[in-house]
Amino acid sequence: MNQYYQILSSCRIPGPKRDSVVNYAKGKKSPTHITVVHNFQFFQLDVYSSNGSPLTTDQIFIQLEKIWNTSLQTNKEPIGILTSNHRNSWAKAYNNLIKDKTNKESVRTIEKSIFTVCLDAPIPRVSDDVYKSRVAAQMLHGGGSRWNSGNRWFDKTLQFIVAEDGSCGLVYEHAPSEGPPIVALLDHIVEYTKKPELVRSPMVPLPMPKKLRFNITPEIKNDIEDAKQNLNIMVQDLDIKVIVFHQFGKNFPKSEKISPDAFIQVALQLAYYRMYGELCSTYESASLRMFRLGRTDTIRSASVDVLKFVQSMSADNIQDQEKAELLRRATQAHRSYTDMAIRGNAIDRHLLGLKLQAIEDLVSIPELFMDTAYAVAMHFNLSTSQVPAKTDCVMCFGPVVPDGYGVCYNPMAEHINFAISAFNSCSETNAARMSHYMEQALLDMRLLLQSNPKSKL
Repeated sequence: MNQYYQILSSCRIPGPKRDSVVNYAKGKKSPTHITVVHNFQFFQLDVYSSNGSPLTTDQIFIQLEKIWNTSLQTNKEPIGILTSNHRNSWAKAYNNLIKDKTNKESVRTIEKSIFTVCLDAPIPRVSDDVYKSRVAAQMLHGGGSRWNSGNRWFDKTLQFIVAEDGSCGLVYEHAPSEGPPIVALLDHIVEYTKKPELVRSPMVPLPMPKKLRFNITPEIKNDIEDAKQNLNIMVQDLDIKVIVFHQFGKNFPKSEKISPDAFIQVALQLAYYRMYGELCSTYESASLRMFRLGRTDTIRSASVDVLKFVQSMSADNIQDQEKAELLRRATQAHRSYTDMAIRGNAIDRHLLGLKLQAIEDLVSIPELFMDTAYAVAMHFNLSTSQVPAKTDCVMCFGPVVPDGYGVCYNPMAEHINFAISAFNSCSETNAARMSHYMEQALLDMRLLLQSNPKSKL
C-alpha cells in the first residue's frame, strides 16, 4: 500500500553519487499545482482555487487552452531532454542548471508539482497495424529530439501524455513505485471520466498559468545537444511491437483451471525455445506487497518442468496426452514458484541483500557471486511482467540486456494485450519474430488442452 502514497507530488532528483526520490506531499503544505508542457515550454497550472476547492473540468480546460494558445511556437531549446541523459551526465548538468536562480525556481516548480501533463505535437501518420506500436514508443520515450522527447521531464514520477491525434497514455519513473499502483490510478481515472460532473463552474476569471522561464547558457546548450544525441541513438535502437492476441483471453486458461499468468509464461518459454533451441534466464516480477515497503522479487519462469514440456512439443515419440500432462505440470510449477516468491521465499532478493551487505561491510564478496553460473542466471534474456488492468491497455518497457526481450502483457477476458521490445543493434533478437512465435505457442497450447481434456476421476 505504501507505494500509493509515493506517486503524486514526487520526483527523482539527480545526485553526484546516487539519486534520491523526494515526496513533496509529505511536507506541511501539499502542492496544489500541476506542470503542463507544450512545445517544450513548461507552465505551472494551479488546480485548486484560493478557497481550497479543486477546479472543475471546464475551468481546467480553459486554463489548458490558455497554455496552448500562448505556446504555439516550439521553444528552441528542449530543456526537458536533459532528464533523458545518463544519470551521471544529468547530475552534472542539473547542478550547472540550478546555479541560476530563475532556473532553480522553475526546476523546483516542476519537481513539486502533483504530476505533469504533456501536450504533444502530432507524430507522422502510420498504418493501423503499426499505430499501436508507434504510440507505445511515443509514450515510452517521445520519439526522439525531432518529435516529443523534449516535451517531458523524465524524472517526474507521473506524466500524462495527450497527443493531437487523441492518442494518450502515461510514462512513469520507476523508482517510487511498481506498475500495479499506477494501473490502479489509471483504472480509477478512466472510471471517473465516465461519470457526469455535477459541480457548476464558478464565474470567477482565473489567472493566466505561469510560464516557467529558463536561462540557457552556452554550457547548458551543450548539455542539451549531448542529451539529444544520446537519446536519439537509444530511440533508434529500440524496437517495440504492441500486439493484440484476439483468439482468446484469460477466460480460456481459467476454464482449464490453469493460472492465466502461468499459461502465458509457459507459452513465452515455448516461443523462446522454438526460436533459439534452448531456454534462458527469465525474470518475471513478483509483488512483495504483503510486506511493509515490499517491492518485488523474481519469478524464474524457466524451470525443469517447463523444459520437459517445451522439449516434448518437438518430440514425435511422445503422445499428445502426455504433452498435455507436461503442460499442466509446467503451469503448476510456475504457480508454485509464484506463491513462493510473493511470500518472500524466492532467491533473488536474498542474494542481492547478501551481495550488497558484503560490499557495504567491505568484506570479500562470497565466491558464489563470482561464479559463471551466477552471471548466466542474472543475464535475463527475457524480462517480463504481467500488469493486469480493467482498462484495455498495455504497459511497455525495454529489454534489460543487449541481447534480450522486454515482454509486458495485460490479459483481458477474451484477448491479451502484449508489448514486446528488443534492440535493433542485436542481430539475434527481433520483436516481430518473437510476437509471431508467441502467438503460435498460445494457439498450440490451447489446441493441445482442448484435444486432450483432463480425465475426470
